[in-house]
Amino acid sequence: MGEQYKHFSHEKCEFYPCHKIEQGKKMNCLFCYCPLYALKEDCGGNFKYAEGGIKDCSSCFIPHSEKGYDHIMQRISGLIEIAKKR
Repeated sequence: MGEQYKHFSHEKCEFYPCHKIEQGKKMNCLFCYCPLYALKEDCGGNFKYAEGGIKDCSSCFIPHSEKGYDHIMQRISGLIEIAKKR
């Protein structure tokens, strides 16, 4: 079975590319908005907290990277636990 479902590039999007990408690489738009945003410290991404405690993920490229799908799937259980508590 192929793994084509792990990558999608929406090159006609008005925001494409939303992050700088390496020459010759394609951005993965499958997780345009990272589903791990709600995970405070356990998302594994390159983030910082801005003024007012807002999580700033603008320096993180994980959801848009080649291995982003696998990274998110490994941590999605933490998000499921948060949802169960609500």
